[in-house]
Amino acid sequence: QVQLVESGGGLVQAGGSLRLSCAASGSRFSITAMGWYRQAPGKQREYLASVTRTGRTNYANSVKGRFSVSIDNAKSMMYLQMNSLKPEDTAVYICNAGSFSGSSYYAYDYWGQGTQVTVSS
Repeated sequence: QVQLVESGGGLVQAGGSLRLSCAASGSRFSITAMGWYRQAPGKQREYLASVTRTGRTNYANSVKGRFSVSIDNAKSMMYLQMNSLKPEDTAVYICNAGSFSGSSYYAYDYWGQGTQVTVSS
């Protein structure tokens, strides 16, 4: 089992920045990558970005150039730096553990509880 705990969410004005963190614990031997998703009210969960243990990254077009994902293997932490935030970025941001298959991120069924990000206009 893998446990994931997000932190760092909050209220920010449009144009501002936030840095989210995801702490991983438990049996992680099968985990070779981690990813960030978000879910806004009434919408489907949306993939944002992922990073492998070696630092290879992948981004959804909706956040490319504004968000940056990173990993600290020594601390078992993943981060999401979010810049130039927009009101439409308002959502619950959720951490996932998984792997890479080819050039795509594959999400295992390990999810955090999420952290709320609210961007005011």
